[in-house]
Amino acid sequence: MDHSGHGMNMDLPPFTLGRGLEFSADPFFLTGCIAALVLYGYAVLRLRRRGDGWPVNRIAFFFVGVLSIAAVMCTGLNDYGMVMFSVHMVQHMVISMLSPILLLLGAPVTLALRALPVAGRGRTGPRELLLMLLHSRYMKIITHPVFTIPLFIASLYALYFTALFDFLMGSTVGHLAMMVHFLAVGLVFFWPIMGVDPGPHRPGYVMRMLELFAGMPFHAFFGIALMMASQPMVGTYADPPASLGIDALSDQSAAGGIAWAFSEIPSVLVLIALVFQWYRSEQRTAKRADRAADRDGDRELNAYNAYLASLQARGQ
Repeated sequence: MDHSGHGMNMDLPPFTLGRGLEFSADPFFLTGCIAALVLYGYAVLRLRRRGDGWPVNRIAFFFVGVLSIAAVMCTGLNDYGMVMFSVHMVQHMVISMLSPILLLLGAPVTLALRALPVAGRGRTGPRELLLMLLHSRYMKIITHPVFTIPLFIASLYALYFTALFDFLMGSTVGHLAMMVHFLAVGLVFFWPIMGVDPGPHRPGYVMRMLELFAGMPFHAFFGIALMMASQPMVGTYADPPASLGIDALSDQSAAGGIAWAFSEIPSVLVLIALVFQWYRSEQRTAKRADRAADRDGDRELNAYNAYLASLQARGQ
């Protein structure tokens, strides 16, 4: 059967992991993934050619992040995701909650700012344009929690529980736009929380944790709503092809379980990253204090001790 206007036969055999991971490239995402890897690799080489280093762990995070996108968009998972709600939910959760975290840990904006050449006086080059974008009012709005948290939530409820999802799944362009939207929402939601790259909002670590946990419960509620529904809630998946041998309601329940589980995984990953960043920040602060003490001979500590001694003398 021809499904969703994608021009391909959707009478797929029953889903297995092997079939899901077979190479089946979406041209748009394949091109984007290759371009991202090439540009990132080229920027790292530019730094190293001039004698600057770039952490290997950041390279690894970014490459794994790009590969995670390719894994769900350039394999059989993308084909099965057109007719199986559970597989689509894997795509959605990976591309909106796992891939963005990995990409952001790769610090691509910081890398670009370091690798791009500075334009001459009075000139505007790619680096200057990037800085203008980072400090623009537009960027301040789309990365502010007042905007990102409702957008993060609306990407679930306003999409799946209205006719919008079925409309987007009705064409190749609509499907691609939806997947790009998931990725973009994940990036703007996690960007200020991760705090690796420079941005308009750099909240403290406690505030970042609060922003993280403000959005995660809604994923759990969304998953539970799907699991407890007594009828199919999304028209696209209400009548799966007979060749799959699945029941629409059972598949929807599995999709809900996946959404519920993924509400926990990113929280743990980001929390670990934030605690590590916090620890590193405290270490740097302590080292700066030690260096300052070495330079001034612990002048601040000696002054405080003298103040205590004066108080003690007055009390005698």
